[in-house]
Amino acid sequence: MSKAHAETEDRRRHRRRAVPVRQVWVTTGAGTRAGQDELMERVVERANMLQAWSRGKSNQGCAGPDGESIAELAGRLRTDWPRIRQQLLEGRYRPQPVLRVDIPKPNGGTRQLGIPTVLDRLIQQALLQVLGPLYEPRFSASSFGFRPGRSAHQAVQQAQRYIDSGQRWVVDIDLESFFDRVNHDILMSRLTRRIEDKRVLGLIRRYLQAGVLCDGVVSARSEGTPQGGPLSPLLSNVLLDELDKELEARGHCFVRYADDCNVYVRSRRSGQRVLASLERFLNERLRLRLLKWRQWKHPRTRLRRLIRRGLAADLAARGAYNGRGPWFNSGASHMNRAFPSVYFERLGLISLFQTVRSCSW
Repeated sequence: MSKAHAETEDRRRHRRRAVPVRQVWVTTGAGTRAGQDELMERVVERANMLQAWSRGKSNQGCAGPDGESIAELAGRLRTDWPRIRQQLLEGRYRPQPVLRVDIPKPNGGTRQLGIPTVLDRLIQQALLQVLGPLYEPRFSASSFGFRPGRSAHQAVQQAQRYIDSGQRWVVDIDLESFFDRVNHDILMSRLTRRIEDKRVLGLIRRYLQAGVLCDGVVSARSEGTPQGGPLSPLLSNVLLDELDKELEARGHCFVRYADDCNVYVRSRRSGQRVLASLERFLNERLRLRLLKWRQWKHPRTRLRRLIRRGLAADLAARGAYNGRGPWFNSGASHMNRAFPSVYFERLGLISLFQTVRSCSW
């Protein structure tokens, strides 16, 4: 065999042994779902974890409920990280409870923080770095809280511009105890609109449901997203983005910073109309289709009822056995086909959504 031919064969063998190039995930202005099946792989990849570690180390946060410091975690990860990484990739990782800490508010009272372990803060930061680009381009320009490149100072400047333009009446919205009352099903239904990787969704759900350690006792948590972890600000913005989009659709001038929101109008009368409509919009998170879904407790019952409502057997089966939560299914296509708006209108029920949409703000 000639030397040139031998080199050619070597190149062919190298090509056969080469690992195929993995799909590259790119963030565009409108967001993307590309590479969603590999979202967890992106979370635990070395560069992302090193960036998360650098951020956590610079913050120098206090120890969580296990008392482990950042320095102690560094030593443990040298041997434990391969095991932890595998648990994350296989969807088996279980977060630890958070440590409850009460801090005083400037205007009186206390704010409850939930401090995760330093390991869980590291993982949450890695999640944030991957999920943030999926959501940031879609958030409202009038939202300033807990977002990169945005600040309370910018929110004040925007408010001043509205006031200078003649919109001197303000509807001040303070969502009382918002972080403590977040409905997990509603939040998860919002997340599934952008996230397909079930391992990531499962991990976020477990972080939401991780217990709270207070006075040596761990209490279960069925609602709320405690402040104190890197991921909670993003989750709150995901949920409150629905309010932002509603205000934008109505053409209102507003500024939102976390759970504080101001709507700027030109007269007292306009402000009163806005306030009344906003209260209805925020207080009524309830859907008639949700009640129907919850009444059908078992997948077999849901299958029979969906078919009875006129759905094809294959579509009914996909809906009945999808394993998603009630809030997701209440807005899914199978329930909208089974129970269109006209069904409830014939029963004499009023559509809250249409009522709010028709209000003069």
